[in-house]
Amino acid sequence: MKKAGRNITKARQAVEPRPYLLQDAVPLLQKVKYSKFDETVEVTMRLGVDPKHADQMVRGTVVLPHGLGKSKKVLVIATGEKVKEAEQAGADFVGGEEMVEKISKENWTDFDALIATPDVMKSVGRLGKVLGPKGLMPNPKTGTVTFDVAKAVQEVKAGKVEFRTDKTALVHVPVGKISFSPDKLVENARVVITSVIKAKPSVAKGKYIKGCYLSSTMGPGISIDTTPVETAAKA
Repeated sequence: MKKAGRNITKARQAVEPRPYLLQDAVPLLQKVKYSKFDETVEVTMRLGVDPKHADQMVRGTVVLPHGLGKSKKVLVIATGEKVKEAEQAGADFVGGEEMVEKISKENWTDFDALIATPDVMKSVGRLGKVLGPKGLMPNPKTGTVTFDVAKAVQEVKAGKVEFRTDKTALVHVPVGKISFSPDKLVENARVVITSVIKAKPSVAKGKYIKGCYLSSTMGPGISIDTTPVETAAKA
């Protein structure tokens, strides 16, 4: 524990208390890495919204151009021809009511994303207590309640991630692995930040991006200057 403590202290000391451009922050984050496993890199944004109001909830999805570095396990709950369509698209688990029963009775959640067709949502809706806390509940707004199951499966497999504000107006989004090339991490992070900027609620007043940070699982948080991304997003 003492060694880990010294390592994180040393890593933090290497990061200046100022905003960095993305293209400078990513190499720095990789340079101060000290853990032996392939850490996940995450973008955290503090937004000028009040999540208590439904019209200020920031939520959406984005397909990362370079994925997340791992293949997500996808469950599709559907009926009829949509079952075969999901299988052909590469879904890891496919089924109907039997899958609903398995989740309900066994608290089974050995998957990273759940896609459901609208006609089964009455059954899937009963799984809220199991799926909700894990962020696995399908939702039309994120494209996970759809009859186009093939497209939905392919997008998740390609690196589609969801973002949404938590109770403290923070958004946490994974953007890849620390082992990615700097260019890939920069591009993934830029796409995420741009998507959050474009999801700004029309009723939100004042400064929207109050803070943006790049961090890895064990590494320090690096403040990001989002001005160039915001300028490009508005162009």
